[in-house]
Amino acid sequence: MTIQTQIAQKTLGADVRTLRKARGLTLSQMAESMGKSVGWLSQVERDLSTPAAEDIAELAKTLDVSEAIFGLEETIPEIEQGYIVRANARRDISERQTGLKEGLLSPDLTDDFEMIHSVFKPGSKTAEPVLRATQEVAYIIQGKLDLVIGGRRFTVGAGDSFRIRGEMFEWSNPYPDPAIAIWVIAPPVY
Repeated sequence: MTIQTQIAQKTLGADVRTLRKARGLTLSQMAESMGKSVGWLSQVERDLSTPAAEDIAELAKTLDVSEAIFGLEETIPEIEQGYIVRANARRDISERQTGLKEGLLSPDLTDDFEMIHSVFKPGSKTAEPVLRATQEVAYIIQGKLDLVIGGRRFTVGAGDSFRIRGEMFEWSNPYPDPAIAIWVIAPPVY
């Protein structure tokens, strides 16, 4: 087992635990929904067991995240693990929404928040309104977005920021250029 594989495994257990807790699931509830034992899930979360590829797929499905969030194929130099995320090594978390490409800027999901790099393609929009038990702040780096937050409509552009606190929201990019934003979300949801 390489050092990089060992590091990825440590991140996997912590990330699974963080996501499970963010969704309000107990070990028992999650294990039952996966058809696994509580002991198996506990060992995965404590990095005492490495799940098989099909188990990673089931973990992702149960937690409603992309399999890529678990980053098992990443090669992170030991000195950088937990500190540095290289631009070409962000974990892709884009499978949730067509027209939206997202990458995890945080080294893992073990903090009280996560940072996300989002690219909204021209003509893209949310499929349906989103409601999450989170607090979120986003900063627009490039382009423009139309937002509906708690029933209020806004247009934000480069240099603008906005906050969402557990409210229903939608976004759309009806503009000809991509919009790029940096999000801080607490607690982690990806």
